[in-house]
Amino acid sequence: MSALNMSEILELVKTSQAQAVDELTKNFTQPGSATAGIQGYDLEAPSKKLYPLLTPLRNSIPRVGGGFAVQANWRAITGINTTRVRAGISEGNRGAQVSHTSAEYFAAYRGLGLEKSVTFEADYAAKGFEDVKALAVQQTLESVMLEEEMILLGGNTSLAMGTTPTPTLAASTTGGTLATQTLSVIVVALGLQSYWDVAGINNGQSGQSFDATTALVRAQITRTNADGSTDTVNAGTAQKSAAATVSVTGGTGSVTGTVADVRGAVAYAWFWGPAGSERLGAVTTINSVSITALTGGSNQLASTLPSADASTSGLEFDGLLTIASKSALGSYYQALPTGTPGVGTTLTGAGGRVVEIDTALAVWFDKYRLQPNEIHLSFRQFQKITNLVLGQTNPNVMFTVDPNSATQALTAGRNVGKYLSPITGQVIDLIVHPNMPPGTMFFRTTQVPAYLDGVTSLDRVRTRREYHQIEWPLRTRKYEYGVYVDEVLQHYFPPAIGLIKNVA
Repeated sequence: MSALNMSEILELVKTSQAQAVDELTKNFTQPGSATAGIQGYDLEAPSKKLYPLLTPLRNSIPRVGGGFAVQANWRAITGINTTRVRAGISEGNRGAQVSHTSAEYFAAYRGLGLEKSVTFEADYAAKGFEDVKALAVQQTLESVMLEEEMILLGGNTSLAMGTTPTPTLAASTTGGTLATQTLSVIVVALGLQSYWDVAGINNGQSGQSFDATTALVRAQITRTNADGSTDTVNAGTAQKSAAATVSVTGGTGSVTGTVADVRGAVAYAWFWGPAGSERLGAVTTINSVSITALTGGSNQLASTLPSADASTSGLEFDGLLTIASKSALGSYYQALPTGTPGVGTTLTGAGGRVVEIDTALAVWFDKYRLQPNEIHLSFRQFQKITNLVLGQTNPNVMFTVDPNSATQALTAGRNVGKYLSPITGQVIDLIVHPNMPPGTMFFRTTQVPAYLDGVTSLDRVRTRREYHQIEWPLRTRKYEYGVYVDEVLQHYFPPAIGLIKNVA
């Protein structure tokens, strides 16, 4: 090709500029969006994990291996000289024989596990950004731990709640917007896991809250597993009550409902409306409700719940709340009085102490010569105890001194993180548990009383196999991972734990 002279080159440039000046300009301006034009993508690696992972019981309960067979078994001597034979003897004679009591205990092992998969393409796409196969296993392990925490606290394989008692209703001509009608009310007792299904757990995910228009009380859950099999499991919900009715008069009416305490329940779901069309309107962590208006027309119907008890599951073991709720095991159990329906009964302060806590501590010492050293509760009860102990008139400030700063500051706020036993002087930790419903307080003893022989910890997780990862053989173009554990919770001395329930 012959070389061009300068005049020819200038002519070609002029022609090009005249025809494509706009295109030349576009090629060298900043793109209008993050994914347009010629530019890099400023993405921080790896991804941020923005979900709560709170498992205080799983973290603190001792774990031991060596399990085998289908269940863990243990035998306990629960009393000696149970008839209190006097030890005084007459000259030359032998003493009288004493008797003892014993008990047999067992708890069946349960397998826990979840799975996650990564397609080949997802693995290709994430190269240089994140190891998504490792992330899948990590998140599956974390998910198993979250579910394990829920079972350790509120799993229920043996305490059937049965049929929820029929509620007692009272109508008023004031306090609401109910018109003249006959109102029908049905109530359903909820176990721990069933309650959080409705209320929103906010542990492992966030931003959830109860919304009666979309909430769903579940009796049974049918799930499809990774291998294509299906399991139908009970959700932890008692059988719904019979319907109770009350007559409302006027256009500003309201109704209160109360129900007898159900052992194993931590909350109650309330349905109301015309007979046969009762819809979900509220979930309470006390045994009463205040009804001031009709429910929404799309809320869940009580008729969708089966007439069967779905409170126990054969795929989990008994958790601490269930063990403490069994009347035969000797745990402290106190459901506070109903109080004002819809409001309930609050804890009582007296001289910088909490009456209900002191009453429980006295029972433990009188009957078993021990004191719990942990109280697990919701943040609402934690705040209530702080106010009762410190009083409303004490200054809500903390003065902190920083020797490296020229100025000092006052920090607003206060809390009571520990409670001093009035009986033994022992310090009891107040622990805000993320899964504890507002109406329930759980007392736990981790310090083994000196008189218990052969017990190194009062509760423990015994495993047939600890956490393990399974990478399944390829059957499609995706990697499939499972994380599993096989275990059971053992509690050797249930009198050392207890509950205060129905706390407003």
